[in-house]
Amino acid sequence: MSRIGKLPIKIPPEVSVELQSNWIKISKGKIFLEQNISPGIKIDYDQSAGQIQVTRENDSKTYRALHGLYRSLINNMVVGITQGFTRQLEIVGVGYRAELRDNRLHLQLGYSHPIVFIPPENIEVIVEKPTSIVIKGYDKQLVGQVAAKIRSFRPPEPYKGKGIRYADEYVRRKAGKAAG
Repeated sequence: MSRIGKLPIKIPPEVSVELQSNWIKISKGKIFLEQNISPGIKIDYDQSAGQIQVTRENDSKTYRALHGLYRSLINNMVVGITQGFTRQLEIVGVGYRAELRDNRLHLQLGYSHPIVFIPPENIEVIVEKPTSIVIKGYDKQLVGQVAAKIRSFRPPEPYKGKGIRYADEYVRRKAGKAAG
């Protein structure tokens, strides 16, 4: 039995759950997330206990892999709807900066032109300082994808450490050329 898959998912009272045979929708007010479910995975929602239990059809390798996956995806949906997810980026480098204008992220990253990034709807981008960007949303996958996209404009390089990095990322530094 999957250690993660067998854990029940607690559903707060303000969150509503819609279940069909291979589809689940979790919503709170106007915010909702949907997920298709593989046919071999069964979801049981006990409304009185306020929890969801994920089970699998049989013990084949495919269903064992999907069991924990779908439990984690549904749990991330519940956490995203109730609390939300954030990802913080830091910009390191002389003259590198970010600015938010008209819901567009303008980045100066040492190129000859500024980079303009338009975030998708349901994602909120906040520029706390010119060198700090916070990405907020209720879809964990989308928040991570947007953060990775912004980071890809100038990933951190190992010699001077310049670029865009995650706030908790460690950039391994290299020595560079030895002076002769």
